[in-house]
Amino acid sequence: MKRFLFSMICLLFLVELSAQQKEIHLKILETTDIHGNYFPYDFIEEKPGKGSLARVYTYLKGEREKYGNRLLMLDNGDILQGQPSAYYYNYIDTISKHLCPRILNYMGYNAGTLGNHDIETGPRVYNRLIRQSDFPWMAANAVFDEGKNTGSYFKPYSLFEIEGIRIAVLGIITPGIPTWLPKNLWPDMHFEDAQETVRYWVPILKNKEKADVIIGLFHLGMNGNILANGLNEGHGYNLAHEIPELDIVFIGHDHLPASRNIFNIQGRPVVIVNAGPYGNNVADVELTVRIENGKVIKKTATGKLVDMADYKPDAEFLTEFKPDFDAIKAFVSEKIGTITESLRSRDAYFGPSAFVDLIHRIQLDLTGADISFAAPLSYDTQIEKGDLYVSDMFKLYKYENFLYTMTLSGQEIKDFLESCYSIWINQMSGTADHLFLLRKNKSGKMQFAYPSYNFDSAAGISYAVDVTKPAGQRIIIGNILKNGKPFEPNQKYSVAVNSYRGNGGGEHLTKGAGIPMNELSSRIVNSTPVDLRYYMMQWIKKNGTVQPEIISDWKLVPERLVKPAAERDYLLLFGRK
Repeated sequence: MKRFLFSMICLLFLVELSAQQKEIHLKILETTDIHGNYFPYDFIEEKPGKGSLARVYTYLKGEREKYGNRLLMLDNGDILQGQPSAYYYNYIDTISKHLCPRILNYMGYNAGTLGNHDIETGPRVYNRLIRQSDFPWMAANAVFDEGKNTGSYFKPYSLFEIEGIRIAVLGIITPGIPTWLPKNLWPDMHFEDAQETVRYWVPILKNKEKADVIIGLFHLGMNGNILANGLNEGHGYNLAHEIPELDIVFIGHDHLPASRNIFNIQGRPVVIVNAGPYGNNVADVELTVRIENGKVIKKTATGKLVDMADYKPDAEFLTEFKPDFDAIKAFVSEKIGTITESLRSRDAYFGPSAFVDLIHRIQLDLTGADISFAAPLSYDTQIEKGDLYVSDMFKLYKYENFLYTMTLSGQEIKDFLESCYSIWINQMSGTADHLFLLRKNKSGKMQFAYPSYNFDSAAGISYAVDVTKPAGQRIIIGNILKNGKPFEPNQKYSVAVNSYRGNGGGEHLTKGAGIPMNELSSRIVNSTPVDLRYYMMQWIKKNGTVQPEIISDWKLVPERLVKPAAERDYLLLFGRK
């Protein structure tokens, strides 16, 4: 009898202990920087593609079978720009419900943070996304301008309750947008420092909203640069390390997949995960929450990246959105003209190229400017001779920039070019030196040390770049090509440049030419009302047949150093010709 009573007491104790303590296993998934890659098809190259939301959905469905309503699906922005599948519904079919929110609703996303390329589409597009989504889009540091309604322009955070656990997801967008995008794309708002914003909202989430778990969904890179506007462009690591209330930090923006476990300033572990671009990976975090007497006493998170190459596109997804796929395919397959020679963007790094000079030709023709600045926006792409299609325009011009005409002095133009070549060309002292500034990537392959979309050359002036001189002392400018007059440092010139560059992107106009950020807008004489790619298509349709030609006049000197170094670096970057 005593043994029976003892057993019953032990059983009751265990039951009571079980009632007081329990562990809940949650799953949080993140995608970021999808850039319109909804389908497992590259509409630009017109061939099957990697990644995509169609593959992500296969993985998501499998995890939902395991976790049910204990799973949160999040997106971290830059989803509205890139592939023609986004462009088509942004600007061509503006009547139908946008494909992006339809897909995300179908997949059952729970929340999203906007990215800078989403803002780049303009308020008509991103407000359409928000209006048509069944879940909230966030950006706590995008706040109303003075004189408007107070508070965040978008929702600052989202709350979820799962089995008694209150989870807060805080959204932050990169504050660098004013450096890259014109004000008409973000009217009535401005962007505040990321860290200050997180520090403001965390106590509200903790104390007012009683959040047990706080997740950062930050469209920021792991590390960031101080921009010309004085704000930090993105610092996911610092936020995770310095703000101890954050349990999990999802990042994006820099296109660098990562999964790291760090310790914050209080010595507590924090998971930082970046899925990387295009749906090639999913950021996967498993969160275990231990509850005792109704209170959270321990939280443990483990993060990983899941490669979507191992997953087939979901068949039901493809069937559901096949009419959209067919409409986009028809759009990119439209013939707009012909071209008599093939174009390669890689040629633009070694000297004047027909690829970039076609951009220069169009910009000068549209604006009537004295000088044009342009860069190869796609690192290594090719447009084949023959028929030209809409898809080729996404190879020629990757982004939805506007075209500006700006007024710059001769000295500012020279300093602008000094800035461009300072991140592009190495200072050489002998034939064994590299021509370019290079570094090895994680796989050991050589690549440019800086993004090639910041390698602007100029058309409309003759100039040489002396590779033996230090940065800032390399550019020697001769004449203005359209009138043969000498180039004058004190003369004012009209310059055609894209809106990214004209707003300070790449900092060639600010740090390079020394123009204050707040003065840039006063230098803009004219702007196209829609994106430059649209005008390129219209230009080609009007001309019918395009004959590539070199119109710029610049060279790297001295040739005795440049020629052998160029041949070696070409092989390192691109392999055999």
